[in-house]
Amino acid sequence: MENILGEGWQVTPAGGATGEAYLAQYGDEKLFLKRNSSPFLAVLSAEGIVPKLLWTKRLENGDVITAQKWLPGRELKSHEMKQPRVAQMLYKIHRSSELLRMLNRLGKKPLSPDVIYLDLMQKFENHHRTDVEVIRALSYLAANKNDLEHVQKVVCHCDVNHNNWMFSEEGNLYLIDWDGAVVADPALDIGMLLYWYLPKEEWGDWLTHYGLTNTEGLRQRMYWYVLAQTLLSIYWYDHKGLNGEVEFWKKDLENLNHYRLIDTD
Repeated sequence: MENILGEGWQVTPAGGATGEAYLAQYGDEKLFLKRNSSPFLAVLSAEGIVPKLLWTKRLENGDVITAQKWLPGRELKSHEMKQPRVAQMLYKIHRSSELLRMLNRLGKKPLSPDVIYLDLMQKFENHHRTDVEVIRALSYLAANKNDLEHVQKVVCHCDVNHNNWMFSEEGNLYLIDWDGAVVADPALDIGMLLYWYLPKEEWGDWLTHYGLTNTEGLRQRMYWYVLAQTLLSIYWYDHKGLNGEVEFWKKDLENLNHYRLIDTD
């Protein structure tokens, strides 16, 4: 990586799930480098959703290195996720025709409930097949996947955890780490954010800032996608052998199943 930048640059790993992100520093100048980032990054930068993309270089081995401006700032805290500007940023992302056009060009197919359910069934064919909560959740997904309201599919981030929201010292809000982006029902992102960070009685206000009304149809869609995402987390951490995380998400799944029973009483 140092060969790309020239002498004097110090490059260190910047963490992340892929292990392909780096911090490069030369004196007071800092860059965020990433190997084989999606071409989607250029559009995200142009839309002001991620820090500015400075340059892209292709290596002889075919790898592509991107450099973004390193901005001083911090991750959002859990309680800050209820802020109106978070809702407004998510609205901007979901309504961006440029982001949707780019993902379509990259071959991303819209995720329907049928596609998500079939994928989960395949994943769980040999995982937790006898787990009561997993069986209950899969049964609910199957029984309700055809009853969800049909809405226009948009670009969804798929991991709106507060750790992926960055507030710069300049006062700008960014949503980073777009490796898992999909084209899907916006309820996929909205549901995860509301279930994780806001009490139910505050959903209506947050949704107003986003531009939606807290309807029964929206709540059904959010619940369906949150349940599916929780199952996916159980599978993913089980595949990685992270038993502590598996147990955490299984407990969350149990709470979601129980929540449904209470909510329908």
